[in-house]
Amino acid sequence: MIQKIGADESREVGAEIALVEADVARDLTTGDFKIHYNEAGRLDAPVLILLHGGGPGATGWSNYAPNIEALSRSFRVIAPDLPGWGASSEVDFLTYDPLDAVCQLMDALDIREAGFVGNSMGGHTSLRMAIERPDRITHLVTMGAPIQMKPFFFGPGGPTEGIRIMFQGYSDYSPEAMRRLVEIMVYDVERFATPELCAQRSEAASRRPEHLANIARVAPRGPIPIWADLSKVSTIKAPALLIHGRDDRVVSFESSLFMAANIPNSRAHIINRCGHWAQLEHAEEFNRLVMDFVSHD
Repeated sequence: MIQKIGADESREVGAEIALVEADVARDLTTGDFKIHYNEAGRLDAPVLILLHGGGPGATGWSNYAPNIEALSRSFRVIAPDLPGWGASSEVDFLTYDPLDAVCQLMDALDIREAGFVGNSMGGHTSLRMAIERPDRITHLVTMGAPIQMKPFFFGPGGPTEGIRIMFQGYSDYSPEAMRRLVEIMVYDVERFATPELCAQRSEAASRRPEHLANIARVAPRGPIPIWADLSKVSTIKAPALLIHGRDDRVVSFESSLFMAANIPNSRAHIINRCGHWAQLEHAEEFNRLVMDFVSHD
């Protein structure tokens, strides 16, 4: 059969689509940014925008490679490298607002509204989108989203162990440092913290050292330049699915419980034996959850 896998190309495939990044890679220039992004799915399908996290070497593809293909069967999937990461333009984190970049991307692609899926920093940006630009978002899905710079309830003061290791990676992105990063991000270290993945992550970070230097300059605030106004969480109208790994050592799962208690139309899904990268460690479950939630809520 013929399935649409990108904005302007098709491929004859069987029941499965074997995507590689080159299949779905796109670039565009908005008023303020050059943005690299991945796109798959039918142009007339509901849109999902997948926002990656803020770790060194993060990109739309590296955060969502096991998800783009499956989700594109039901949705038009857009997974950008946010400015300041990957192959997108350099930014000054003292003045940059990711909401501006996301809305400029949507406008350039003639997308009025979309469901937002965000991991970690991308989850926080999606949360801000639901609070500050509610007319642009239909559904909110977060995985391990931070909502403040201090832990909730039972956590010790100061940054978590995972945040500290992630910050070290902005100045040391050797394969050894990336192994420490991957190990802190996942529960199943033996399966996911492979030498190949750590080398790949190191190579990706090394391609744009100016991105990491720009983030390191604004420590300890890091790559989240503007924090959501938590007093407005209860005003969110979009239906929300809050996914969190029970074993997340970067962002405590209490943050998702807080959001579930305060966002009126929300539900929390806590996964045991899962770290900060739920969409990678439990990709099949994650894909099913998102497809069912966005299709039926």
